[in-house]
Amino acid sequence: MDQADIPALLSRLSSDEDAVRKMAVFKLQSSINDPSFADVFISSGGLIILRRLIMGAGGNTLAYSLQSLSRLLDVDMGWDIFEGPTAADLVERIVELIVTNPLVNILRGAMSILVALVSHSQSATRSAVRTPGAFGFRALKPAVAVYPQFFDLVIQQLESADHALCANALMLINALIRDAVSGESAMEDNAQASGTGEEWPRFIKRLQDLGLIKAVYNLMQSSALQDLAQPLLEFQSLTKVLLQKWRQVRVDLERPEHRRALKGIHLASAPTKDYANGYGNGGRVEELQESGKKSSRKHNPEKWRRLGFETESPASEFDQAGFLGMMDLTDFVRKNEDAFQKLLLEQSTKPMQERCPIARASLAVTLILYDHFECDKTGMEDLRGYQLSDGKQTDKLFRPLLLQWSRLHTAGLYAFFRLWRATGAEQWDFDKVADLVRILVDQVIGQAGRAKDVVEVEEDLLEYDSGRLRELQMELLELSFEDRWGHHLYQVRNDLNQESLAFIKEQRIRCLLQGSWFSKPAPRRDSRGESYPSRRAADGTLWRFAKLSHNRRYLHYADFALRTAHDPTLDSLGEKVDLGTISSVVSNVMAPNEDAKSESSSSTPKLSSVPPASKHTTKITIYRYVNPQEARKGGNGEEEPLLTLYPMNHMLASEWLDGLLMLLEQAPITAETHKLIKLVGDYGFKIRRLNFRTDAAYTGPPKGAGMVPSREGLDDDFWYEI
Repeated sequence: MDQADIPALLSRLSSDEDAVRKMAVFKLQSSINDPSFADVFISSGGLIILRRLIMGAGGNTLAYSLQSLSRLLDVDMGWDIFEGPTAADLVERIVELIVTNPLVNILRGAMSILVALVSHSQSATRSAVRTPGAFGFRALKPAVAVYPQFFDLVIQQLESADHALCANALMLINALIRDAVSGESAMEDNAQASGTGEEWPRFIKRLQDLGLIKAVYNLMQSSALQDLAQPLLEFQSLTKVLLQKWRQVRVDLERPEHRRALKGIHLASAPTKDYANGYGNGGRVEELQESGKKSSRKHNPEKWRRLGFETESPASEFDQAGFLGMMDLTDFVRKNEDAFQKLLLEQSTKPMQERCPIARASLAVTLILYDHFECDKTGMEDLRGYQLSDGKQTDKLFRPLLLQWSRLHTAGLYAFFRLWRATGAEQWDFDKVADLVRILVDQVIGQAGRAKDVVEVEEDLLEYDSGRLRELQMELLELSFEDRWGHHLYQVRNDLNQESLAFIKEQRIRCLLQGSWFSKPAPRRDSRGESYPSRRAADGTLWRFAKLSHNRRYLHYADFALRTAHDPTLDSLGEKVDLGTISSVVSNVMAPNEDAKSESSSSTPKLSSVPPASKHTTKITIYRYVNPQEARKGGNGEEEPLLTLYPMNHMLASEWLDGLLMLLEQAPITAETHKLIKLVGDYGFKIRRLNFRTDAAYTGPPKGAGMVPSREGLDDDFWYEI
């Protein structure tokens, strides 16, 4: 619409006919977001006519009028309509429409105007000479006093099927919360006047009691995420701001609400009559009574330590978690009073060093959740991340579980108690259990998808395997050490691998020195004689005993018809093999999990641990050169079998095959031996790491670590003291 048509437009807007006004304001809403058009419209007295339409029109005419004012405010113009003696009536009219009008198009425009009105109080461009209280929550407060159901109805619109209305309602709530915590609203003035401190927590609690958290949580998990992404991410950021502000509030027993909260925790613990009355065996006079006077009553010296505090001055122990920690502890005690009393009774039967400090555990879980959700990251990082994302990773930006803070705290606290019992922890192990809980939170909550229900998360926190949790802790610790000490640890691993290889080599050779029984297949039927020994051999399986000589140069063996109760001595073994003549050792030994697949691809039968009379599947064959001199000259020497052994199980086969190979200075090949080498090396590495301090993984090696000291100025005159 051209600026020259504005006088005619204003004339039609002032018409007595509703149809004319409706068509005029319909055209107005499509043109008023042009700043040059809006400037001429305002200077021509258009705001007065627009205000008149909002105050008296209805139906679509009213909806178009509200939309026109909303678009005018979007270009940061027309704010004068909310100043002057008639401004309060206009705000009250808009609030009234939200409370009483059921039409979606009217509700959308009305909420959009209130969003701009409340948000303008935080604008850096507003003039200092404007009327105090014209913007922010102050502007709404008189109208809300007339319509106290306003907040309830706004929150109800979060369940609307119209996504635009739902988004406007959430943006209005965001603006109200942001204004409440900014310190620029009337609530702070009232707080200072009454001397009760900050009033914003009461406002936030009022919204929460109306079902705000549940409604936004459902929206975050719904399919309407794309249409509501920006207001939802803003609400998520504001939730972090609120948590940060609660943590910054210092617990002060001079404040009645703090004193009442702490007293409520004590009374919920079901103290004995002496405890409740303040009498006991001890100690000092209890101060800070609500009357402000000292009481003559004495309290038990373990009044607060019984609840899990470290000292009898619990207020100072909230320094890290602030009032947020007190809120979480109070909420847990209030909602789980019976379980709280049972926990205290259970802990009271244990020695002091074995008791789980409930209050300290609660504060620890609060800080763990605070760090996990990165509540210190204020501002709109999540919203900026959404704007820069390509739409594929947006689900990771939404953290609906953040809105279930209280339930997560309770589940995390129960998980703390479970891990304390499972690990048999004592008082000095508190930080170690807290580390396990931190890993548990990262593993369960951190990997939970946007649509995962909080009930499932609670179950996972309570049922996660503690053994797996410990493995994750060791893996993370190892990664931390690798990051800081990588070069040094690489050298340590290499040294330990060599040591473990030498250790297992000696173990395998000692198995050969001890000697072992091997089964031997019976001779074929046509080779059996009629003599008694031949008939006896045909009825069973011959046995072979092999043993390495003490000087480790010869392998002695002999065959037996029966396996004797005691192993034969080296002198009774008539045959021997000179290890110096062995050219190679060949075997069909395979890992147990490879048996099934190799059965179909090889003619070798499957390994079995049945008695010796069964078919043989595993054998070790020792070869020698037919012509050793030709082989020494580099020729392809022909080999012939020298000795064949049939181990009766896979472990024995691994011991003898790798033992023979290591005697010949060759590398082991079986999976069992490699597993043992790795096992010994890993245990050695863990033992070496015990020499590191806990903070060494994070501070890195000290300056100059790993450098070889200079020998300049030294001679060879040194000695060792044994």
